Amino acid sequence: MIEVVSLDLEGTLIDLRFSELVWNEGIPKLYSEQRGIDFLEAKRVVLNEYRKIGERRREWYDIKFWFKRFGLKGDWRNLMEMYRSELKVYPEVCEVLDSLKRRYRLALLSNSAREFIEFTLEVIGNPFEKVFSASSDFNTLKKSTDFYREACKTLKVSPQQMAHVGDHYEFDFLVPKRLGILSFYLDRSGNSSGRWVVKDLREFNSRILEMDRR
Repeated sequence: MIEVVSLDLEGTLIDLRFSELVWNEGIPKLYSEQRGIDFLEAKRVVLNEYRKIGERRREWYDIKFWFKRFGLKGDWRNLMEMYRSELKVYPEVCEVLDSLKRRYRLALLSNSAREFIEFTLEVIGNPFEKVFSASSDFNTLKKSTDFYREACKTLKVSPQQMAHVGDHYEFDFLVPKRLGILSFYLDRSGNSSGRWVVKDLREFNSRILEMDRR
């Protein structure tokens, strides 16, 4: 029986526009203004630094790290606040979370830094019993089964009692699956198919309901 349903954040609950604006417009703009260089040149420098770190290192997700690395003055909160209106949940999210919460304990499992998660939850609400930031809380990423193991331990469930869904094929599907978690790959593009692929959270909700009734 499934007891806990865990979900990823970016690309799963919220679309990627807010994040893209913060990282690919906001930070280059600050760098441009404070260094006195052209925006396009600033963006080239910033994106090149992002590539050097890459998504497989925890620093990638830490806005405080990037402010320090680029020597940016000011408060990172102000930067995120500039784009608050661009923070959007996918259309089915509220409905599905309400439905899931009636039957399961909910958890949020994200690579995003806790500061980023908390800002996001101010906007979309927090129906989660527990929120885990791999990068902030465990100094790791979801590329490791250790993170999922620790989450299960904190929630006092076995991996077989948890279902997880997210939009990263490795971090949200392959890794938790290796631990025995009932994991699903969320592909909103519809380009993938298979038993463990869902096109939106409504389909995920239906799948785990069906499996839980067997």
